[in-house]
Amino acid sequence: MKFYSSCSYFRGAVGDKFVFMDGNATCHRTLAVQDCLDREGIQRLVWPVRSPDLNPIENAWDALGRQVAGRNYPPTNKNTLIRALTEEWDKLPQQLLDNLVQSMVRRVVCCITLHGGHIPY
Repeated sequence: MKFYSSCSYFRGAVGDKFVFMDGNATCHRTLAVQDCLDREGIQRLVWPVRSPDLNPIENAWDALGRQVAGRNYPPTNKNTLIRALTEEWDKLPQQLLDNLVQSMVRRVVCCITLHGGHIPY
């Protein structure tokens, strides 16, 4: 099973002390995946389904994607995409990233208040 070997490789790379966060995607909830995680003794983080509101990297990816899409010469292949992503990542204001991290307390409180529902912006 491909996922089983991935579990072993992951544990080997990060060590024994970690909690796995998978975002609750349907494919991560299959019996095969659950069996693999159980067999490897991998603890899964309890995480609300469909909760990109709680993951600041989603907002950073969105900002990065908008920057790449707005370029005068959009990427046309893998190499130009990698170059564009790298260049635009370097241009993202540090304050944007800091604000995303600092917003986590508000996001979590709002999510709890809304019982896991969508967090309005």
